[in-house]
Amino acid sequence: MATVDDVRRLALSLPRTEEHLIRDRVKFRIGGIVYLALSRDESELGFAFPKEERAALVAAEPEKFFLPRASDLRFHWVEAHLAALGTEELTELVIEAWRMVVPAKVARAHLDPPTAPPLPPAPSLAELRASAEVFNGFAGVDRSWLAFREETGHALDLSRAAHRGALHRWLNSWGCRIRYPREGEPDTFGAGLAAWAGRHAPTHAPLARLTPREIAGLAAAYEELAALPIGRRSLGPTAAAKALYALRPDSVMPWDAAIAQRLHGARDRAAFARHLELGRSWARAASQESGGLDEAALCAEIGRPGVSLAKILDEHLYVTITHAA
Repeated sequence: MATVDDVRRLALSLPRTEEHLIRDRVKFRIGGIVYLALSRDESELGFAFPKEERAALVAAEPEKFFLPRASDLRFHWVEAHLAALGTEELTELVIEAWRMVVPAKVARAHLDPPTAPPLPPAPSLAELRASAEVFNGFAGVDRSWLAFREETGHALDLSRAAHRGALHRWLNSWGCRIRYPREGEPDTFGAGLAAWAGRHAPTHAPLARLTPREIAGLAAAYEELAALPIGRRSLGPTAAAKALYALRPDSVMPWDAAIAQRLHGARDRAAFARHLELGRSWARAASQESGGLDEAALCAEIGRPGVSLAKILDEHLYVTITHAA
């Protein structure tokens, strides 16, 4: 038996869907077009459905489906008794209703996502040393990071306005272009970041020792952070990954657009989880090849002392993907 919670879960999992309460009725819509609507007592569900097919639907199962009121017959719409629907049947009806109102390319991208390209094998220590040598050759490569760490006392605390400001400047030093508020304007980035931090407490575990649950938590935190409003746009995938790295430098292997697209073909929550899983496997492989050196000794042996293994792996990807393009 389908429930209102099932309807809400399914609808809000579909791109561009918004929930609204209109005249005491819960409705789900894309832009201004409603494709699902619950009755006031939430016992009935109206949904977008082709007009030319609904008579046959109602005639086949009148105990489940019925026509809308006369004034709504001009719309592509039909009604159902919610309790009479099974969850699989509800899933199909909700998705097909959504497909009727969302752009075709959005539906294709969600329902038939491109297959992620095969992941590369773990780099050898020799390859990591070669990338570290290239990265060390970039002018002032660690200057902004060291200044940021000094300013935050090597422990970023997003409950502190000064630390949020330091993160803002560090992200912009890496090309994130987050607008600074003018005098008298609210700091939307800082306020949003503080609220986000109140909802998420990411793990401190090193990348090599992340558990599936910790990776899932980091991916959820990343998804919300990437969607954080900053004026007329959101923070975005690259800045969100870098901000998470700044918060948990031992745990998070960040990415940029080129790396994410080459390795995963996407920059959503699932792709970020795969990225962390990849980093975990690479970190374990590096540790094994080193004979079990602790992380600090391993990073020094690679040629990047004082930098986390998660960052060294990201630098290898930058050198071999982004910089090489």
